[in-house]
Amino acid sequence: MVTGLPKTVNVSTNEIVEAFGDDLFEIVKAVKKVLQDTPPELAADIMDKGMIVSGGTALLRNIDSLITQETGVPCYIADEPLFCVGKGTGIALENLELYKRALFAKR
Repeated sequence: MVTGLPKTVNVSTNEIVEAFGDDLFEIVKAVKKVLQDTPPELAADIMDKGMIVSGGTALLRNIDSLITQETGVPCYIADEPLFCVGKGTGIALENLELYKRALFAKR
C-alpha cells in the first residue's frame, strides 16, 4: 500500500477462519433456523438425503463438514457450485409455463 504497487501476501487458513468466523456462525445459525421451520415431511427427506451447498460459500474448505457437525444433517458440495444459480435459472426459463402453473395454482 505504501508504494501503490501490487504485492503478494501469504494468508494462513487460521487467519481466514478467524476473519470469517462470525459469518460462518451466522450461516450455520440460518441453516438451523430453516431446518427448524421445515415441515416434518420435508425434514425427513432432508435428513435422509442431506443438503447441498452451492454458490461461493461452497468454496470454503470444509464448510460441508461444519454444517454436518453443527446440524447433524448430511451436507454435500454441489458440482460446479458457482454455476448452480445460473443453471437453475436457465432450466426455469426453459420451462416457464410449467413453473407459472405450479406457482399460481397454490395461491
